[in-house]
Amino acid sequence: MTAVLAVEGLTVHLTAYPDRSSILDDVTFTVAEGEVLGIVGESGSGKSMLALSVMGLLPPALTIRSGRIAVLGDDLSGRPREAWRAHRGRDMAMIFQEPMTSLNPVMRVGTQITEVLRWRAGLNRTAARRRALELLEQVEIPSARNRLDAFPHELSGGMRQRVMIAIALAASPKLLIADEPSTALDVTVQAQILDLLRNLQRQSGLALILITHDLGVIAEIADRVMVLYAGRVAESAPVRTIFDAPSHPYTRALLGSIPDITTRRSRLTAIPGTVPDALSMPPGCRFAPRCQNRQPPCEQAPPPLRPLAANHSAACLYAS
Repeated sequence: MTAVLAVEGLTVHLTAYPDRSSILDDVTFTVAEGEVLGIVGESGSGKSMLALSVMGLLPPALTIRSGRIAVLGDDLSGRPREAWRAHRGRDMAMIFQEPMTSLNPVMRVGTQITEVLRWRAGLNRTAARRRALELLEQVEIPSARNRLDAFPHELSGGMRQRVMIAIALAASPKLLIADEPSTALDVTVQAQILDLLRNLQRQSGLALILITHDLGVIAEIADRVMVLYAGRVAESAPVRTIFDAPSHPYTRALLGSIPDITTRRSRLTAIPGTVPDALSMPPGCRFAPRCQNRQPPCEQAPPPLRPLAANHSAACLYAS
């Protein structure tokens, strides 16, 4: 399969503290055509920053120190904003966490979709509006023709998220990044949005990166899983391997914290401690302060991401 996205050794730090911080540290992965990569980890693990790095949308407070980001073979590392802009929308698109803050509140949703179609697909006003209607129907918005002229605040949270998906798919990108696409939605609407994403991905064959806290979603949708912790890749493996034979202590801890409705417990299982701050990362394994299996070597130097089996790697000295 052709690699739609290739990231090698990506390191991102706080611009004001280049020698003391790393939001992302030596992150390497690829996403192939038609593949669904799930990225999981606690809040503060760097998942959203990784997505913004790939899209070339990092805020000024963050800077890419080193690494390579290639979209469809085009290396964008160190390139000007115009190079990234040429790929955004056309070759890669992103669905952000909260559609109410991502959609323009004073523009009708139809206008926001046609804007992409006119700039990226070169359609005239009439053709763009017709295509916008087709996209709203494709993402299963009821009474789509009437919704074209609605403002974002006139739509429910689920419909706003569907509009975001329609905008992302407008120019038929090869890569779609969905950053917590079901955040703040009720359970029923979450399931509908995720089913919609899965069906659209299968129909179009695009590469999908799904960022989520929900390991149940990952089990249903993803082909491969990358576990992030404090800006570093803790483990990467096919989805079945992650659930059947996790190797990194952090991965096992995440899976162990999932409530089990078949077992009666007085307390839920939790991971002790919190994700370290970017300015106070431990010198060795970043998970070591919270790891129940840590040994003295774990606190001396960051463990490399080493292969354990076919397509399975873990950054742990004692993983097997």
